[in-house]
Amino acid sequence: MEWADGKTRCWWANPGNPRYLAYHDEEWGVPLYDDHKLFELLILECFQAGLSWECVLNKREAFRHAFDGFDLETVCAYGPDKLEALRQDAGIIRNRRKIQAAVANARVFRAIQQEYGSFSAYLWRWTDGKIRYETGETRSPLSDALSKDLKKRGMSFVGTTIIYAYLQAAGVIYAHDKGCYLEAPAEAPKE
Repeated sequence: MEWADGKTRCWWANPGNPRYLAYHDEEWGVPLYDDHKLFELLILECFQAGLSWECVLNKREAFRHAFDGFDLETVCAYGPDKLEALRQDAGIIRNRRKIQAAVANARVFRAIQQEYGSFSAYLWRWTDGKIRYETGETRSPLSDALSKDLKKRGMSFVGTTIIYAYLQAAGVIYAHDKGCYLEAPAEAPKE
């Protein structure tokens, strides 16, 4: 594929969508430790289930507005009126089950924060704080285990494939394709 700027990217990066290219180049795979960003990403990944990430990314600003900037306490307090308002918001994905899951997942996210001090501490403990380097996968023993734990805690729309994508996006798993200008350094340990 020919890239206007001469940089080779991962196969999934759409050269016709500047928002998607910026996401690939500046966000995807960059290790996240900020709970607010981890929460936003988790909610967006849950809405992605069955859809393309590009579809969700294109609606990201509408999601931010609809979900009050992804303020955790505000989302945890959503009641029936807010849930219905979200169902009527044409700017987001209006799937009733995903909207309900977003609120339930927010409450579990908060409980994990209370248990571990932060969601980041919980998330990164699964790899002892280390980044994993792997490509070409859609799930792994890590995503299987994390998905199982999140479901046990009461989250939904957190199957192993969604969680694997979340781990890649959050930089826990570094997965830029071979040949991508952001490909992992040759000395990166494979796990």
